[in-house]
Amino acid sequence: MRVAAGIFVAVALCAPTLAWSQTAAPPPQAAPAPAAAAQPPQPSRAACNNANALGVGRTVEIDTTGGPGFGFEHFKELDFLKDHEVVLTFDDGPWTENTPAVLKALADECTTGIFFEIGKHATYYPEIAKQVYAAGHTIGTHTWSHPDLTSKKLNDDQRKDEIEKGISAVKWALGGIAPAPFFRFPDLRHPPEMITYLGTRNIAIFSCDLDSFDFKARNAKQVEDVIFKKLAKQGKGIILMHDFHKHTAEALPSILHRLKSEGYKVVAMRAKAPVVSLPQYDEAILKEDKLQTVSQRPVSSVVTDVTQ
Repeated sequence: MRVAAGIFVAVALCAPTLAWSQTAAPPPQAAPAPAAAAQPPQPSRAACNNANALGVGRTVEIDTTGGPGFGFEHFKELDFLKDHEVVLTFDDGPWTENTPAVLKALADECTTGIFFEIGKHATYYPEIAKQVYAAGHTIGTHTWSHPDLTSKKLNDDQRKDEIEKGISAVKWALGGIAPAPFFRFPDLRHPPEMITYLGTRNIAIFSCDLDSFDFKARNAKQVEDVIFKKLAKQGKGIILMHDFHKHTAEALPSILHRLKSEGYKVVAMRAKAPVVSLPQYDEAILKEDKLQTVSQRPVSSVVTDVTQ
């Protein structure tokens, strides 16, 4: 399955910057996205006070023109990782307790990841979405409600609604700051028509190189074992995890420590420009939020113990 590729334009290292490029023409149907509205710059990661931290090996900037695809599980064209380099990605957040625990583990090791957030979850926990952004991580999107977009129960307009509403919901949760034009399909199921659509929207598509299968894990050790078994075979890769899952949050400190001890480097991926949300979906989210405030938010998002 192929996707039109407009790819990253720069690599930033701790040493002097190296600039390089690899480009390909967007598909004929791809139109330039509207200019993004001015917004605050992405916050910087906090200064690292841990001399032995995993850290960040390098940062790459992604030009998402034409909808490039990343992750060898489905997209073979863009192999930019070097041996023993990994990208840490987390799906299905933001979520109470687990996402903050993941953020702490990353902060303790002065490293970073990409968070592919579900729009509905972002409206449940906007304060946690803001924490992810404030910590300097990249935020992408993962639909509004995590349906299987290949399902025959959905038509193309409904699939587009899921994609666009998810973008607008995360933007709302971030107080009007647009996320990156990075998108991951639920369950990595890629309808060809939606790949074409994302190309016209200049949104990059993320699969993965190795799946932790943390949603199947019985405990934290199993999450770690699956990741490192695959890394031993592949030597590098975009790692798929879920900050929604307790075992992932529990496993992450050990995973990060082991990445460091085995010589792996984390690569941060940043977008050249934020995604441009569509006004009709921004407006729809405002109406949706009014409904959720009344009746749909989880109890844990409304009622918090302060004393026991």
